[in-house]
Amino acid sequence: MTSYQRWTLRTEHTSYTVRLSPDGPWAELDAWGPHGVETGPSALDWSHRTHFVTRADAAPAEYLPHGLRPFNGADLVASRPGHERGVWWTFGGAEADENSLRLTFTDDVLGLRTVLCYATVPGTDVLHRWTELTCTGSEELRLDRLDSAAVNVPVTAGARLTYLTGQWSQEFQHTQLDLHRGTFSIGSTQGAPGHAYAPWLAVQDLTTDDAPAYGVALEWPGNWHITAEAEPGGAVRVRAGRVPHEGSVFLAPGDTLTTPRLACAFSPDGLDGLSRVWHRYERRLAGDRLHRTRKVLYNSWEATGFDVEAAQQLELAKAAADIGAELFVVDDGWFTGRTDDTAGLGDWYPDPAAFPQGFGQFVDDVRALGLDFGLWVEPEAVSPGSRLYAEHPEWAYRIDDRPARLVRNQLLLDLGRPDVQEFVLATLDRLLTGYGIDYLKWDMNRPPTERGRPGAGPADRLDLDAEHVHGYLRVLDHLRSAHPHVTIEGCAGGGGRIEHATIARTDVVWPSDNTAPLDRLGIQYGFLHAHAPHVMSSWVTDAPGVFDPRLRSLAFRFVTAMCGVLGIGADLRAWTPDQRAEAARWIARYKEVRDVIHHGEARLLGSPQDATCGVQYDAPDGHRTVVAALGTGRLDGAPLVPGRPSRLRLRGLDPAATYRDLATTTTYTGAHLLHYGLPFAWRADHDAELVVLTRQ
Repeated sequence: MTSYQRWTLRTEHTSYTVRLSPDGPWAELDAWGPHGVETGPSALDWSHRTHFVTRADAAPAEYLPHGLRPFNGADLVASRPGHERGVWWTFGGAEADENSLRLTFTDDVLGLRTVLCYATVPGTDVLHRWTELTCTGSEELRLDRLDSAAVNVPVTAGARLTYLTGQWSQEFQHTQLDLHRGTFSIGSTQGAPGHAYAPWLAVQDLTTDDAPAYGVALEWPGNWHITAEAEPGGAVRVRAGRVPHEGSVFLAPGDTLTTPRLACAFSPDGLDGLSRVWHRYERRLAGDRLHRTRKVLYNSWEATGFDVEAAQQLELAKAAADIGAELFVVDDGWFTGRTDDTAGLGDWYPDPAAFPQGFGQFVDDVRALGLDFGLWVEPEAVSPGSRLYAEHPEWAYRIDDRPARLVRNQLLLDLGRPDVQEFVLATLDRLLTGYGIDYLKWDMNRPPTERGRPGAGPADRLDLDAEHVHGYLRVLDHLRSAHPHVTIEGCAGGGGRIEHATIARTDVVWPSDNTAPLDRLGIQYGFLHAHAPHVMSSWVTDAPGVFDPRLRSLAFRFVTAMCGVLGIGADLRAWTPDQRAEAARWIARYKEVRDVIHHGEARLLGSPQDATCGVQYDAPDGHRTVVAALGTGRLDGAPLVPGRPSRLRLRGLDPAATYRDLATTTTYTGAHLLHYGLPFAWRADHDAELVVLTRQ
């Protein structure tokens, strides 16, 4: 067998070529880019300059353990308890077909088989990578690092990293850093991806602003890290994987551990093109549910808070139905004892005082208005004063002999326990079969802090983070199979748990609890770089800005929310008849174009820092283009030049085609829209437009 054995996997537009290294027993990246890039000398072959490092440390390795790669960051650290750590493996063979590849490496002394796994995702430019680790010896193995994969990016002048940062109420902030040398790392140990960073990273060469973009996204709703290393030889190598809560995972003889999948993507069209690769991939994840209409939602939380009462909820539902909403969701506060955030969680029974005619009658009354009905739940949470906690205190995370800390006045259930999973399954089944519920919003409002399992000892070899993740995914899988008609929304105090495992099992996700228009514009701008419009739930509310408090028109709030899945959360009882009439017009317009917004190709136009920005959506058949345009007021509403409108250049149109604005009947050539752009004359009372162009 030649050491230059190579395998090429092809996605819709890209090629990914792996070879066995001529320098040692490992696989390394030979080429990654557009079709045909694999023909010619490898641009990643920098492994022969190895002063003071080993060949493995300098190689563009796909995956290397500590032992073979001692200096520049290993992807796997393993040992037998009581022995020195390290893996020295040999190549054990390959299995390959048109869409997948499996490369096996074995260390018979340690007793470990490692399989590097690759699979293309049909109809996309995404490649999945993961690793399978099997204990083949008679002693258990200790794994101190178990990354999913490493990704090498060929840069020539340093790397520009784009990532999504934030905090609660300020998630998905588009952030960039130029990395010439050194190590950059993001991650979370909060038992969820968290609000501070999204498990997503894009890498470009610093040569040009629109340089081809390489991206990775980790499919794991637990602890994680992504680390980029700009190495001395000029290479940039990205490692990603889960981070065990206990620091190590033990693998018993005969057992196999499968790491989370790492999705790898490439676009020659920069970050804008890379975003469309991710959008197409997430439409693929939705499967047949992609074609389920994402209905216009009304959620009563910002109108009533915990003060939930049937008559007042029905008043809101009637107002929502009158303006064209299709779905009414009752948020927190509907269950027994839930008058504030100090009680009730875990006791998931409707409060009879709030629904004197019965909850079933209330649901029927909402549905009689022509609305679907939805409900908020937080299945992983428990209040210390609840009946559930009194009966099962051992179900909450706690370290023996240590105090339990409250976050948001609540504790977190150990969803890794089978009995807790069965309780959650039974609770949700009871609600979804007992009432006419079409929509379920799953929230999570506190991370695990004292993460222990009462009564467990060192011999139990716990992996609490992975067990919780598997329990969470098991419940979501059950909901999809047992209640396929129910639309599922994923939420964790806003955008705290958004990644591909969750997106594959839900229909929409909630990017942030911050619904203020200008704040939300920045959140959505970052979100749409990584995630698709059809999963982005966004509301029109009366919320003032947390970070940018400038007032925006009702039109601005609607157009911003229409960039994804439209919802309304304002107190409609306080709106004037004129406001309700305007809202009804916007909702009607949204319904006419939401198929393009949810299924079309999206392009981000400008940024929230510009005087004019927006999102362009092109219908799959190319006959309609929808532009959501927003005047941010960055220039205090004044035009760029007195008497001249602001222009928003479109992208991807046919220069020779003619496009007609349905509202104004203005006709443009594609060349005009690409070169000059759409004109907008912003004023304080006119700061947003929805333009629908038809190709003539």
